[in-house]
Amino acid sequence: MKKDYYEVLGVSKTASQDEIKSAFRKLAKKYHPDVSKEENAAEKFKECQEAYAVLSDENKRKQYDQFGHAAFENNGSGGYDFSGFDFSDIFSDLFGSGFGFNFGGSNRSKSRGRDKVMRVDLTFEEAAFGTKKRINVSSYDSCDNCHGKGGFDEETCSTCHGSGTVTTEQRTLFGSFMTKTTCPKCSGKGRTYKRVCNNCSGTGKVKVNKDIEVKIPAGVNTGNQQRVSGYGEAGDYGNGDLYLEYRVLPHPLFEREENDIYLELPLTITEAILGCKKEIPTITGRVKLTIEPGSNSGDKLRLKGKGIEDVHSYRKGDMYVVLNVLMPDKLSRDQKKLFEQLAKTDLETKEFKKFNDYMKKNID
Repeated sequence: MKKDYYEVLGVSKTASQDEIKSAFRKLAKKYHPDVSKEENAAEKFKECQEAYAVLSDENKRKQYDQFGHAAFENNGSGGYDFSGFDFSDIFSDLFGSGFGFNFGGSNRSKSRGRDKVMRVDLTFEEAAFGTKKRINVSSYDSCDNCHGKGGFDEETCSTCHGSGTVTTEQRTLFGSFMTKTTCPKCSGKGRTYKRVCNNCSGTGKVKVNKDIEVKIPAGVNTGNQQRVSGYGEAGDYGNGDLYLEYRVLPHPLFEREENDIYLELPLTITEAILGCKKEIPTITGRVKLTIEPGSNSGDKLRLKGKGIEDVHSYRKGDMYVVLNVLMPDKLSRDQKKLFEQLAKTDLETKEFKKFNDYMKKNID
C-alpha cells in the first residue's frame, strides 16, 4: 500500500502551498541520494518527489483528496508519473544551479504537450459503485513513415552543434552578460533533417482515434476530475494528459449530498396516522421500512450505511428517507363520510390545544 502523500511530507491535509514546499525542501535535502548516507535514501527521496509533484499542483491535489491514489491508476504505471514534473527550481535553490543530479530539466517540461479535458456522463449507480468505461479519445502516436523522428537523413544541428541551446553575449553599462536560450533552428532537439516527413509535418507524431478503457473509482460526483496520462495534446517531449470531468446524471428518486443519499417517500393520510410497513428502494436493493403511527411530513428516517462509499476511508454514507404525507386530490362519497365521522372525534394534539387555548384567551 502506498503511503499517504500528506504523511510522506509530514504536513496536514489543510497545509498551504508554502508549507508543502517548505516540507519538501527539507526532506529533499535530507534524502537526496547524491548527498544522503541514510539507508533507503533513494526510495524515500522518490516518495517525497511523488508526494510533492501531486500536492503542489492544485488540480492534482484536488483529485488526490477526492480519490486517493486511485486517481492516478490509469496512467499505466500503477501510480502517479512525475517524470515530466520540473523540480529544477527547487533543487537549484538547494544545491546550486551547477549541481550534477539530473532532474529532467525545465526545457523538457516546458515542451510537453498541453492537457485536455473531456466530459463523461455517468449514471447515478455508475458514480456510486465505480465502473469501467470505454472512451474514444484522440491521441498522438509515433509516425510510421519516419518512425517518430520527424524527417529523414538526420544530421547535427549546425547552429547549436547538437547541444539544443545557443549562448549569446549581451553588453551593458554594467558589463557583459551571457544568456542561454533554446536553439531556434532545431527547437532544442540538437538535430535537423535534410528532408522533413510529409506524413507528420516534421512532428514525428500523427493524430489517431482510439478506444481506451478507464477504471472509474466508486464515489465520484459531478465536477470531479480524473487524470489519464499521455492522452493530451502532442509536444516535443511527450503528450499532455487527459482529464476526465464527470457529470452524474439525475436519478428519478434519489438525491445525493456528499456521500449521503436522500429519498422522499410519499404516504397517504391513513398510512401516516396508523403507521405501516413500506418497501423502499436503496442503491443495494429493496428493504422494508417501518413507519411509526402518527408520522408527519418532513420526518426523517436514517438507514445507516446505505449511502455511498467514501473513496478515502472506505466508510459508507447513510440514506435518509424523508416522509411526505400527501392529501388526496379527490374523495369518493364513502371516503368523505369517513372523514366527516373522523372530524367529530377529538384528535387534537398538544400543538392544536396550545393554539386553540391561545385563541380563546385572546378573542377580540
